[in-house]
Amino acid sequence: MKITSLNKATTQAAAVLIGITALSGSTGLFIVAKENGAIAEQATAATLLQNHMEADMMHDAVRADVLGALLGGGDAARQETLKDLKEHLGTLSAAIDKDAAFTGVDSIVAATSKLKAPMDAYAAAAQKIVEAAGSDPVAARAQMPAFMEQFRALEKSMGVASDAIDTHAHQIAASSAALGTVAMIILSITLLAGMGAAFLLAQAARRLLVRPLLDLADTMRALDGGDLSVRVPHADREDELGGMAQAIDAFRDKLKAAEAAKEAQTRLIVDTIGTSLDAMARGDLSVEIEADLTGPFAALKRSFNDAAQGLRTLIGNVVTGTENIRTGASEIASASEDLARRTESNAASLEETSAAIHAIDHRLKSIALSANETLSRADGAIAVVGNGRAIADEAVQAMTRVSESAKGIDGVIEGLDKIAFQTRVLAMNAAVEAGRAGEAGRGFAVVADLVSALAMRAEEEAGRARDQLTATQTDIVAAVDAVQKVDGALADISGDVGQVHALIGTMAEDNNAQSHAIGQVSDAVGDMDRGTQQNAAMVEETSAAARNLTREVDTLADSAASFTIAAPQGHRSTGQRPAMNGTTVH
Repeated sequence: MKITSLNKATTQAAAVLIGITALSGSTGLFIVAKENGAIAEQATAATLLQNHMEADMMHDAVRADVLGALLGGGDAARQETLKDLKEHLGTLSAAIDKDAAFTGVDSIVAATSKLKAPMDAYAAAAQKIVEAAGSDPVAARAQMPAFMEQFRALEKSMGVASDAIDTHAHQIAASSAALGTVAMIILSITLLAGMGAAFLLAQAARRLLVRPLLDLADTMRALDGGDLSVRVPHADREDELGGMAQAIDAFRDKLKAAEAAKEAQTRLIVDTIGTSLDAMARGDLSVEIEADLTGPFAALKRSFNDAAQGLRTLIGNVVTGTENIRTGASEIASASEDLARRTESNAASLEETSAAIHAIDHRLKSIALSANETLSRADGAIAVVGNGRAIADEAVQAMTRVSESAKGIDGVIEGLDKIAFQTRVLAMNAAVEAGRAGEAGRGFAVVADLVSALAMRAEEEAGRARDQLTATQTDIVAAVDAVQKVDGALADISGDVGQVHALIGTMAEDNNAQSHAIGQVSDAVGDMDRGTQQNAAMVEETSAAARNLTREVDTLADSAASFTIAAPQGHRSTGQRPAMNGTTVH
């Protein structure tokens, strides 16, 4: 690319660096905003899933309340059951209303909108059974099949909603992972582009500005040392450096011409222009030949004076060009320092972003640990329910053995009853025989009456024992039935706890996956931060190169300042020696 103005080129380079920095920063902010949106969606999905799980637990809790009401237990127990049922139904209704309030996904809306009707029917059936359980237990038990139908209908609708919510949560997790991958790719591309641009700009500044200035400084030092054969580099350029090189080249050519003229006419004009040439050799370009020279020396005088004027103009141009280069170098240094400050600001923002992502990762890991602890407690609940079922089975077996023993006791009581009856019959026969014996059998008759009374009393006690045994057998049968129902309820609870265990396990896996994705994003942000630090270092190098350029320009300006291009006020330089004052040379 051909450069016609270094000032314009430095301004364009600063604009490119600022644009790349702005692009990197805006890209990072955009990606962070996208990640925050994805995290918010995941939080909404997790809240929705938790709410639906609570509704599912309340669905089972209502059924447990109904079964508890059917078991009886007195007025206090019934009132407690009614209170629990009201609380569980309220929680279930509120959870389903929260499900229905979510409108973000059509499949979830379609599933949750169908929960209200079966929930109301299920709640009405539960309340009806619980209210009837205290006054008419038989009628309440008769309503259980219809209640279980409502239970299964609501369970089916809630299962459809749970599948929709779980699918939505998995989709959100997958989209978050994809977003993290895209973010890492975009950030890597932006980082590489910024590093490449900074490197190219630094190389261009060194190639197009620093090296040419060093070459021109070497040329000026060679000319200052009297080497007029040195070649002036970069004279073909069209920018400020090219103008400076052309001025130096013209200065060298004029110095050559002056030197040649001096050598040719040394003997003729040494007394006339020797002092002026010596002054010019010392760098005083303000001298002019003011002696009244005639003939060919008049042309020499004019040439000398014109050359001095040309040198003054040339050095003035050099000084002007040096000042322009100093201004451009100062602008480069200022732009580089401003870019460095902006890069440091971006690095600080990236560091804050990295800290925020680390905090999110820590919270996700805490949630995963809580889910794992919940899994452990669910395992403990399953074990406790299993032990309860085993104890219930042992109780059923023990009551069955007691029922069988009661049957055996009933047989014994029946045998005793028969023995008492036969004893009373024998006593009656003995009394008849004693009556026949007359006075001799009177004592025996008294004994027979006593035996008959004892036999009757034995029959009465046997009857009361049979009644008590019958009541005990009835209670045992009822207890066996209740324990079997408890065993069924424990089996249902075990299944529900297993489902909760599976759901919490899924949540723990999703949280671990999200934590891994957040970790990848954190690594990407860290890479971008390191790249920004590298950019800052390269900008510092550019600024240092600009400062070096300023020093070289100052050196060049000092070299140009060694020439005097204006005589002090009232001073006039003369080329005649004192011995020739008033003499005209022909």
